[in-house]
Amino acid sequence: MKTAVSLPDRIFTGAETLAKRLKVSRNQLYARALDEYVARHAPEAVTKALDRVCKRLGAQEENEFALAASRRILEKTEW
Repeated sequence: MKTAVSLPDRIFTGAETLAKRLKVSRNQLYARALDEYVARHAPEAVTKALDRVCKRLGAQEENEFALAASRRILEKTEW
């Protein structure tokens, strides 16, 4: 899909420099950056990925200590 966007000069210059350093096209750099940004803002994708890892590792039994520790950490974490 082709699209046009406006960027501040500072961001454009930084992106040009990074693309050259990584030896990728501007299109590839922007696509990668946007893909990463979207992934970071899709919490359900993170949950699904962690569920797959747990399933693959065979994490079937609940560990009460781990559950309690996880709960305490999550309660203190600002989302």
